[in-house]
Amino acid sequence: MKADFVIIGAGSAGCAMAYRLSEDEVNTVIVIEYGGSDMGPLIQMPAALSYPMNMKAYDWGFQSEPEPHLDNRKLATPRGKVLGGSSSINGMVYVRGHAKDYDYWEQSGANGWSYADVLPYFKRMENWRSGGHGGDKSWRGRKGPLHVSRGPRKNPLFKAFVKAGQQAGYETTEDYNGEKQEGFGPMEQTVYKGRRWSAANAYLHSALKRKNCKIVRAFARKVIIEKGKAIGVEVEINGKIQVIFANREVIISASSINSPKLLMLSGIGPAEHLKQHGIKVIADRPGVGQNLQDHLEIYLQIASLKPITLYKYWNFVSKALIGAQWLFTKTGLGASNQFESAAFIRSKAGIEYPDIQYHFLPIAVRYDGQAAAEGHGFQAHVGPMRSNSRGSITLKSNDPKVSPKIIFNYMSTPQDWEDFRNCIKLTREIFNQDAFKEYAGKEIQPGKGTQSNADLDTFLKQNVESAYHPCGTCKMGSINDPMSVVDPECRVIGVENLRLADSSIFPRITNGNLNGPSIMTGEKASDHILGKQMLPKSNAKPWMHPNWKSKQR
Repeated sequence: MKADFVIIGAGSAGCAMAYRLSEDEVNTVIVIEYGGSDMGPLIQMPAALSYPMNMKAYDWGFQSEPEPHLDNRKLATPRGKVLGGSSSINGMVYVRGHAKDYDYWEQSGANGWSYADVLPYFKRMENWRSGGHGGDKSWRGRKGPLHVSRGPRKNPLFKAFVKAGQQAGYETTEDYNGEKQEGFGPMEQTVYKGRRWSAANAYLHSALKRKNCKIVRAFARKVIIEKGKAIGVEVEINGKIQVIFANREVIISASSINSPKLLMLSGIGPAEHLKQHGIKVIADRPGVGQNLQDHLEIYLQIASLKPITLYKYWNFVSKALIGAQWLFTKTGLGASNQFESAAFIRSKAGIEYPDIQYHFLPIAVRYDGQAAAEGHGFQAHVGPMRSNSRGSITLKSNDPKVSPKIIFNYMSTPQDWEDFRNCIKLTREIFNQDAFKEYAGKEIQPGKGTQSNADLDTFLKQNVESAYHPCGTCKMGSINDPMSVVDPECRVIGVENLRLADSSIFPRITNGNLNGPSIMTGEKASDHILGKQMLPKSNAKPWMHPNWKSKQR
């Protein structure tokens, strides 16, 4: 088997690249994917989001090593093992990130990745509809393959959350992906006509209808490199090892966990670490597997004084009826991820741009689907955006079937603890506003008695969870930076005809959920591969709007 371009991974960025690289019928594309079909109803039904990320059929099943600052807890690290990758098992929340995130990327050595540079790609990929909830369409894309919508926000708690934010002294925003991220307002989701609109639905299935693009179900073992050039990928298919050859380039897009693992198995990474595992060193890149980042979050849960939450449907009969309605009509509660209000705020005066994110949910429930014993309740997911803690991905073995060693090093700085205590304080203030007076009962979690720093820290150690946004393990930057793994055109430094494009190249984590930035990375990388770029307008500084330096709280 051979093709011009061989892509490892049918995830968020990989699907976008398969679509764009195969638009010209001259190019042949093979996508290697180990996971299975994404057509199951538990994937396609937005409200069923807690199921696929907890199923072995769809998830690689990674978990961290014991985290030393979290009482040695091992934290789940779901990554999609299915067509569409993690876009097929995630919460379907769509966030571009803040303009300053991308300006930081460029300033750190990723030339050509400022917000002015990436904005055309966000617009190219989007097919945006506000659903009558406001927003300026001039900031958004309207013809792209990725449908972005908003939930109906019928539950009064969604509007109470936004109103409470106002009463607490914060701003509102009609579109956090548009002119202004900062504020309380509607949350966006990758849902179209009641279905999860994953990268597979948006890109891959259309690409596979073309004669020049096909998928190969195989386990990628390593990249084959000869005389400093990538020539193909060693794969296992039905127990047999084969090579899929690339006429032009091999492109790794296997996630922030598997991409550095593949590089190291292929001889690209920290030389001493590779030698310890008996792997021949082809390119000594000490940054491979380093710089691991994530968003942590906690849930602040409040008992509801009124039986208006989703808990009323948290029984077998109601779930069956919701599922049946969705199955036959793609409407009803099953057609939304239920994350329909959100906020991005600054934690205190002097912060340059928002550093806290909120997801609001009209039920008190965990990611594993376990509802609070108290019954009716609601919750805010809250967490800091830019922790200085850094972790790593390293090999446990040179056996490709062995999962890598994952250590996030969560909460390793005093600032992390201060930031999370502040998150809890600010969230309590929001829930104490008049907008929630008729709804808010007792605090379920952490609980009214959890007030001192010591008690809050104990609660955090036991309850903080990953928001499932790992990134940064193959950092993009200047070729003169020894910790850079790829250059600003996504070329792996030290090896020809090899690129890498997914969330692992992020120099620093972006504000909010990462699916949108990951797809954008695939879109932009495609143009680099094809030798073309969408250029920003010469005077484009889209973040310099009148409300950019909005009032501090």
